[in-house]
Amino acid sequence: MKRHPLLRRRFLAGAAGLLSSAVLLAACGSGPAAQPTPAGDASGEITFWSSMAGMDKVAEKFNASQDKIKVKFETIPNGGNGGYAKLSTAITAGNGPDVSTIEYAQLPQFVSNGQVVELDGFINKANTVDKLSEQIRGLVQFDGKSYGLPYDAAPMLMWYRKDLLDKAGVAVPKTWDEFEAAGKKLKAVAPKSYLASFYPNEPTLTAALAWQAGAKWFSTEGDSWKLGLRDDATKKVATFWQRMIDQKIVKVEQAFSDEWSADLANGTLAGVLGANWGATGIQKRTEANGQKGKWIAAEAPNWGTPAGAFYGGSSFNITKSSKNPAAAAKFIEFLATSPEAVAARGNTGSAYLAYPGLTKEAQKAFDASYFGNDIYAVFDKAYATILPGWQWGPNWDVTNTALKDSFGALTTGGKISTALDSSAESTLSGLKQNGLSVKE
Repeated sequence: MKRHPLLRRRFLAGAAGLLSSAVLLAACGSGPAAQPTPAGDASGEITFWSSMAGMDKVAEKFNASQDKIKVKFETIPNGGNGGYAKLSTAITAGNGPDVSTIEYAQLPQFVSNGQVVELDGFINKANTVDKLSEQIRGLVQFDGKSYGLPYDAAPMLMWYRKDLLDKAGVAVPKTWDEFEAAGKKLKAVAPKSYLASFYPNEPTLTAALAWQAGAKWFSTEGDSWKLGLRDDATKKVATFWQRMIDQKIVKVEQAFSDEWSADLANGTLAGVLGANWGATGIQKRTEANGQKGKWIAAEAPNWGTPAGAFYGGSSFNITKSSKNPAAAAKFIEFLATSPEAVAARGNTGSAYLAYPGLTKEAQKAFDASYFGNDIYAVFDKAYATILPGWQWGPNWDVTNTALKDSFGALTTGGKISTALDSSAESTLSGLKQNGLSVKE
């Protein structure tokens, strides 16, 4: 479709890392939604869609805590199973929910399509967004305007079978060089074992590895988007992980698959590259095999200087469909900042939350005794090293799909670098088709 030339030429404004919503506007929709006038009295009925476990209990708790606003909750599939398509279609048709849950990587696309509204006129910024760290705030703000309240902050980290590392005579690796050396020693004592996996179905984790190395896959330069899927930091990551695959230190397998689950259970895998939220999945897959106390959390190895990245995480948003944004805002403040909301959700996993102080509430609900160390202390350390300045592009689905398709060849001789090259071309083409000025 044709767009006004000015919509193509506006670009990054304000503080570094805060992407201009005007740049996003030129993606593939109508741009940021028109902002309703804030109502003085928040009351009435609102709807809330989420795929996150336990959010029905949170809605019930909110309803019981006051009598002005009633939340009607509906479970929808997660993004990978069609949840975002359902949400986008409903908003476009004008019958979407008042409140949605959108992951950080997908949020810019909903902003660019004008499907979520700016929150700043409805929320108490001083008690919500302004209390967040720079790293997490930058994932929901564009040109200084907030389009979501962050829920969780998911630092990337490693999970290890400490007993298998001990058997190989190695300490927990602190750098990627040490990781490679540990992998070689593990193979020497257990030739059929792997130190970790490379997941062809999880491009967001590959992005996190690149982020940790200092890459910036999406940025703006002048009046154009600039892609960095082939930048030096990403090439370094690709070269390293290809070497790990070639040396059979890591195994190429689908995350969360039956094969992966079996490898965890039978000891084929001595480690899992993931995030804080992986604790429940590891316990579920290994507790029947007598592995209690053997798994520990550790900061992800780095390139010589402490550095981290987020792997996952979601925000709460008010959609363009909302007829009652003032009430929706009160509810999402409760969702994102209230200890009562965390307590109501209960034991749904090892959550690490964005709002200061809430993680302690989540920790009370989660029994971490299965693990051999203080996993939350590790989460704190990993969170403290997150590199600021990463931003997601205007349509992550384009890159995500291209990488999944390209990584599919890794088990038949394909190379990570080739997959990244192909994905960069697909992303370049896809964003241009969306009417954007894009370059590398």
